Order: sequence, then structure tokens, then C-alpha cells
Amino acid sequence: MSLTLEKRHTQHSAEIDAERKRELSLFQKHVGIRFRRLQLLNLAFSHRSYTNEKQNSSENNEKLEFLGDSVLGMVVSDYLYTQLPDMDEGDYARIKSFVVSEDCLSVIAKKLKIDNFILIGKGEEYSGGRSKKAILADCMEAIIGAYYLDSGLKAVKPFILGNLIPEIEKVLANKHKKDYKTLLQEFAQKHYKSYPKYVVVKKSGPDHNRIFWVEVVVNGKTYGPGQGKNKKEAEQHAAGSAYSELSSGEFSVRSTASSNLLNDVL
Repeated sequence: MSLTLEKRHTQHSAEIDAERKRELSLFQKHVGIRFRRLQLLNLAFSHRSYTNEKQNSSENNEKLEFLGDSVLGMVVSDYLYTQLPDMDEGDYARIKSFVVSEDCLSVIAKKLKIDNFILIGKGEEYSGGRSKKAILADCMEAIIGAYYLDSGLKAVKPFILGNLIPEIEKVLANKHKKDYKTLLQEFAQKHYKSYPKYVVVKKSGPDHNRIFWVEVVVNGKTYGPGQGKNKKEAEQHAAGSAYSELSSGEFSVRSTASSNLLNDVL
């Protein structure tokens, strides 16, 4: 780290009390990392809702999150390129998009018990902020960014890969939670040069327990409806139905074509 950057973090990071130091030491022991500058780790845990309530603090973890996102992407890309050389660019992109996604990172964050150490404001605390996927995933990226600044790429790389290789292997074994909206969009673009269109066809229930029904239109044909507690969930279910039917249909077409070709040869 440059002297200017280190000086800036020293000047703008608040002093950490003894109790917080014990908490941060417990986290480091739990996840198997070691920071030389605890201020950086503490800053990585500092959500903007927390620092907004502190009169003597203006820094939060958003810039570390930005840095961590880039470091994470580079380490994952390097691993895919070097360890899976027979795959093409599209496969790399598909695997990477899953393992660095908010859904995946938030699950890893929960496993590392990051939610127990996040510093958040009272309002965010009352609204369940410690369980929000976005906050957890952002904090995970901020910790990566902070560890990179503190100890360099050589230290942060095994931390990243130790947590993400199991997720990469899930994708390779087709055992991961699939983003059917993305899969359907890629399928529609490839085969029809168009995009899926989602339509809410029904809503039911009170505001606090609303159920949505969504249909999706692909190449002029309607699939679904998918059902969910919000539009996003219902869209995923509709996309799953459409993708399953369309992809199985593609397989049937390929199988028929292969059989016809074999017959012609014979």
C-alpha cells in the first residue's frame, strides 16, 4: 500500500475499542485470515447506515466493496482460465456470473458469520438488515478489498478461492441454484434474436402476504404462469418453466437430426 493511502486510512478510521478488537479477532480466527491493520477490517464491516449515524465518522465500506468486486472478479477469472482451459469464454462468463452473484456471496457471508459482525444503523437493524442479501454480499466484497489492501494478492487469493471453488464445482456438477431468467434470456437471444417478456397476470392476498402470477412470452409463445411472493420470484418460476420446455425441445430436435443423419449414412 502506498504511504498516502495508508496515511489516509489511519487518519480517517476511528479508534477501535477493546471489545470491538476482541470481536474482530474472533472473526479472523473463525475464517482463517489475519489483518495487520484492524481499522481496515472494521471499515469493511461499516455499512453506510451505521456511519451516517456517527457524527465523527464519514467513511463506510462502499469504496472497499468497489475494490473487492474487482479483485474477486480477477481471481475467479484467473482460476477459470488456468484450471479449466478447455472451456470457452461463454462458459467462463456463465460460471463467473453465478459465483460472484449477490445470491452466492450472501450465502458464503452467512457461512462465515459476517452478519454477526456488521456495523449497521438502528433503522437498518430493525428492518432485518443483517439478513439482507445485498448488505451481506457487499460486506463480503468489502472484506476482500480490505484484505487486499492490508496483505496483498498473495494473501487474499487463497481466501477467495477457498470459499468460491466449492461454488464453482457446484456449477460444473450442475448442482447450483440456477438463474432461469438469465438462462432463458441467453436462449432466446441465441435462437430467436429476441428477449423474453414478463407479464403479471394476477395478484392476490393482502399487501403483507401478496402472491403474484407471472407469464413469460418467448418467440410469440406464452409459458407459465409462475407463482411467487414477489414479482422477481414469480418471474424466476415462469422462466424456469419456459426454459425447461424450450431446452428439452431443442434436445429433441438435435436427437432427431442426428438420427436422420445416421440413417442417411447407413
